[in-house]
Amino acid sequence: MHTGSCLCGAVRFEVSSALPSVNACHCTICRKQSGHFFASIAVPRAAVTVHGGDAITWYRSSEKVRRGFCSTCGSPLFWDKDRKDWIGIAMGAFAMPTATHLTEHIFVADKGDYYDIEDGVPQYAQIPTG
Repeated sequence: MHTGSCLCGAVRFEVSSALPSVNACHCTICRKQSGHFFASIAVPRAAVTVHGGDAITWYRSSEKVRRGFCSTCGSPLFWDKDRKDWIGIAMGAFAMPTATHLTEHIFVADKGDYYDIEDGVPQYAQIPTG
């Protein structure tokens, strides 16, 4: 069982499955929403229990994606693509240890010009296919 929360604790969650590997998204939308790049995991919806869901505000950032954040403290928490059986959860919201690690950087063609990615993890200009 893995747990996490927003900064103020109004939204808490539990994930009952092992956490998969982490990706770091450097797209413009993720950077603007999080203030930097957005590191997250995709977990099965059935494995997630949310407490304090009434404190989540959902923002539709594109035609197919909405992003959930705490309406009290503003913490970005969820990335939710329509009609998928999984939901993305921000890694920074998890209590440690997470027992996972970063395995890819995506949308690096859009990354900020103020930093370099030098961790040796694979980088993709957009998203990998296949």
